[in-house]
Amino acid sequence: MVRTILVVGAGKSTSYLLDYFLKKSDEENLHLKIGDLHPENIPDEFTQHPNCTVFHLDIFNESDRKKAVSEASIVVSMLPAHLHINVAHDCVEFGKHFITASYISEELKALDEKVKEKGLVFMNEIGLDPGIDHMSAMEVIDRIRDAGGKILLFESFTGGLVAPESDTNLWHYKFTWNPRNVVLAGQGGAAKFIQEGTYKYIPYQKLFRRTEFMEIEGYGTFEAYANRDSLKYREAYGLQDALTLFRGTIRRVGFSKAWQMFVILGMTDDSYTIENSEGMSYREFVNLFLPYSPTDSVELKMRYYLKIDQDDIMWGKLLELNLFDDSKKIPLKNATPAQILQYILEDSWTLKEHEKDMIVMYHKFGYELDGKKKQIDANMVVLGENRTYTAMSKTVGLPVAIATLQILNGKIKTPGVQIPISKQVYKPILAELHTHGIEFKEYEVPYLGYNPDSVAS
Repeated sequence: MVRTILVVGAGKSTSYLLDYFLKKSDEENLHLKIGDLHPENIPDEFTQHPNCTVFHLDIFNESDRKKAVSEASIVVSMLPAHLHINVAHDCVEFGKHFITASYISEELKALDEKVKEKGLVFMNEIGLDPGIDHMSAMEVIDRIRDAGGKILLFESFTGGLVAPESDTNLWHYKFTWNPRNVVLAGQGGAAKFIQEGTYKYIPYQKLFRRTEFMEIEGYGTFEAYANRDSLKYREAYGLQDALTLFRGTIRRVGFSKAWQMFVILGMTDDSYTIENSEGMSYREFVNLFLPYSPTDSVELKMRYYLKIDQDDIMWGKLLELNLFDDSKKIPLKNATPAQILQYILEDSWTLKEHEKDMIVMYHKFGYELDGKKKQIDANMVVLGENRTYTAMSKTVGLPVAIATLQILNGKIKTPGVQIPISKQVYKPILAELHTHGIEFKEYEVPYLGYNPDSVAS
């Protein structure tokens, strides 16, 4: 009997996901159905595959959505996170397992009892971050605990970056995932973490000036700024007694200091709209945030305001984005500053067809075993192939695909709304990811605790 996998939404992170299902389709007796709002954008390699059906699906069309879910054996949602709930309710109604790469929302959590009653697996946070970070962290944490050790420190960092051979700008950065999330990163409250037993908070206006540094063999030095809530997984990971718990986002050194310029100017603000934004030039947009002067140019005002010299690399980074170009126009109507900044950045930071991205993940585990303090550092680097087959789509899509097949085949069967932190879930997925070149290198290093010298003031 043919088993139908329904994938709802086929955006940037789905190339490896869809590939995986189709490569397994004959031996696993699968038929892949892809429902998307813009099916015309889906490549021919999928639309013309005999084991694949591509169709138009508007998830707000309730009858079409319910029909698609009811006919599936299992459902994968690759929609924006806030839209999962529509599909999730249908999966409960029709008794279908449900998989997403997104953070569990409160609305999804509320379905847990019904999901368990029906014996369904609702697997979430099974992409990259969240996803591979959970599984790789728990593999080491469980190993230390099984040996009788006690976790004292856990730090985890992830970054979607540009590969060294495609690193062609002064920011050492290009968009490899949702640009809006990059522009709005860190907003909505202070970043919070625990350091040597003390709670720490970093307000948004200081976030990008408090960075930790790390070295990855063969790839050089990176920096990381704090995620908004590092304590979110303390209970899930069983780290209530850990003295240090810190999660962050990786960038190349210098990015955060430069990004702080946009924060100071107010360009990352998404709370109000600019009424006459449509047709405004990049130069006019920049001038909105600078003091009036009857004599000084926009460039001069900018340098005065940010206290940077003409020969400062920070100035070079601004020039590189064509921020002072009067011929480049903004096509967005009544847009927020953050939306306009995103448009300007996409103009410069979009990967070209042949360019490659890079995923970097770095964990630190400090622990006590037999009265001695020890530390394991682990890192993972994955390089993309091109703009379609990116490292981002590989590290997000493959864990989703592997988990889907594990659930469909009854190998993952504990019911409920969950994340991949149990051995039953993470062991086979990590083992298969290893065969795809997604693996961690581990190093035993001296235990240093949380290193305050690595944090910029």
